[in-house]
Amino acid sequence: MNPREPWPTSAAEATAVQSRLRHRVTDTGPGLHQIRRLAGLDVTYSKDDDRLVAAVVVLDAATLEVRDVVVQEDRPRFPYLPGLFSFRELPPLLTALEKVDPLPDLLMCDGHGMAHPRRFGLACHLGVVTGLPTIGVAKQALIGRYDEPGPSRGDRSPLTDEGEVIGTVLRTADHVKPVYVSIGHLTSLQTACDVTLNSTPHYRLPNPIRLADQASRHTLRSRQGHSSG
Repeated sequence: MNPREPWPTSAAEATAVQSRLRHRVTDTGPGLHQIRRLAGLDVTYSKDDDRLVAAVVVLDAATLEVRDVVVQEDRPRFPYLPGLFSFRELPPLLTALEKVDPLPDLLMCDGHGMAHPRRFGLACHLGVVTGLPTIGVAKQALIGRYDEPGPSRGDRSPLTDEGEVIGTVLRTADHVKPVYVSIGHLTSLQTACDVTLNSTPHYRLPNPIRLADQASRHTLRSRQGHSSG
């Protein structure tokens, strides 16, 4: 789907887009050592009005030093509907990505990719539209079954749905809740897990996503404070 095409306005239209694009997803892409610039993406919604702020934070994949921060204020163009989250978040994230130069080697979304009822979550949608390697790292499972992974950092178990492996339940720190990793586009599940662990040195969530969340929240608070003043 060309992001400049008319945006879906109903669940039926959005589901049709997912069905049309999901066959473009591939799990073949660059290996871990080819990823030098890694971006985290997140969106924060205002509790007071319909504003939102999307953030893209680019890090050096080896050192995790921040290389770029871009934020974009917008308003949702699609209602909140289960399984169609990407149609709310994709437009502002794409606008923010247009301001990133050079583009990162891999995008890390706060959300799901293949671990989605139609195998086409935000990470898949973003990857197919941009043509960039993309993974999803979520705090909760949307669908699927799994055994609880071991208690240590790096322990993992497959996330399955109807006999298909759709992701990995990954422990990123000792004795903390796991995260749910799935491919978005142009990457393997192994690479997705390796990138996630490498970018999560201290906390439960990877640094790129944590920093994108902080950037979007800080920007929204500052702009709300300015508008109220």
